[in-house]
Amino acid sequence: MPVRMVPAVLLVTVLGALVSGCASDAGANLKGPGNMALPTSPVMRGAVSGGLISGAIGNGLSDADRQRAYDAEISALETGGPGYPVGWKGDGGTRGTVIAGPAYHRPGFQSCRDYSHTIYIDNRPQIARGAACRTTEGQWQAVS
Repeated sequence: MPVRMVPAVLLVTVLGALVSGCASDAGANLKGPGNMALPTSPVMRGAVSGGLISGAIGNGLSDADRQRAYDAEISALETGGPGYPVGWKGDGGTRGTVIAGPAYHRPGFQSCRDYSHTIYIDNRPQIARGAACRTTEGQWQAVS
């Protein structure tokens, strides 16, 4: 799977997440802001195609909504407080929320954050979790 690099100009815009995981984490008791339980819908590794993480989630989004979701991922990673949601609203009732965890260090990167992205299409949640790290060039890159 090719890694998508985020242009430095977009780094100040929008989106992020909480805990790195995979499909087997669907029943995990994750906590969000205020110790509130996060949604427990099926969890996929991957989010909006063309975003930091990719996969089956978000396949029903228009190109404009896909860009809104991607911008929210960048915003959450850049400026979102750990555990606080960064939301977006799209056309036709689609919406989403990105929650980033605290920053941490990985060798070879400036900083990293785990995150979750919940996308609602037809009021059905799709949840993806991933991790992204800022490269030495200042761009966010999906990592596993």
